[in-house]
Amino acid sequence: MPATPRKTSKTPAAPVAPHGRQRFPTAGSDEKRERILKAAEALFDRYGYASTTIEQIVQALGVTKPFVYYYFRNKQEIFETLCWAPTEACFTVLDFAVDDPRPAHEKAIDGLQRLIAATIAHYPAGFFPYREPQAFSPAYLKASRNVAQQFYKQFCELLEDGRASGHFHFRETRITAQAACSLPGFLYNWYQPGGRLGPAEMVAELTDLATRVLGLNLTPTALQTPAKSRSSTPSARKKSAKESTPPSPAT
Repeated sequence: MPATPRKTSKTPAAPVAPHGRQRFPTAGSDEKRERILKAAEALFDRYGYASTTIEQIVQALGVTKPFVYYYFRNKQEIFETLCWAPTEACFTVLDFAVDDPRPAHEKAIDGLQRLIAATIAHYPAGFFPYREPQAFSPAYLKASRNVAQQFYKQFCELLEDGRASGHFHFRETRITAQAACSLPGFLYNWYQPGGRLGPAEMVAELTDLATRVLGLNLTPTALQTPAKSRSSTPSARKKSAKESTPPSPAT
């Protein structure tokens, strides 16, 4: 897929930062944190959050508990750190450069493709929020909800602009947006690496399905939806942005 420059000003701050005993970064500290996260990710995926313990993480690494606690305060912090990376990756796919000249429908489709690709690339941690919604702290949930709401605000605006240009045909903006994004969201129910379709083929297949949900028309004609039924007014967009958002990272 094309690498489109994106803004950096909208990139959300992580709701969690390691609060272990480490006070200052040292050579190799990032690598050691990644070792812990990788081992914990495999255990969370296999046993679930509740059944995974710090002791299991320690045994998988072949280290002592102080080694883990030097970088992370507790199991929840490890889990939330793992989950924030895919949340951020998925919900910033629409932060295009200010001077991006592409029309709205192209940006919307590109964003969907990036969302699907990010969801698959962050397997299995990207699916943890759907499998383990009870595991997160209020602070994490708030940060995740905020970045998801920003994503849907951007996406709904692109959809409405694409409909106005005749490239999309749908009725309810918010419902359409959530339906299209639910395709990668529901991957957590069935996706496994090494299946019949590789990652690139899976991204292409789901992107094609998602564009059908949007009613993509590459040769647009006059709009068929009456203007009074379109939610393209500023007040309608504001209302759409405030509606409930599915859990992160993918929908």
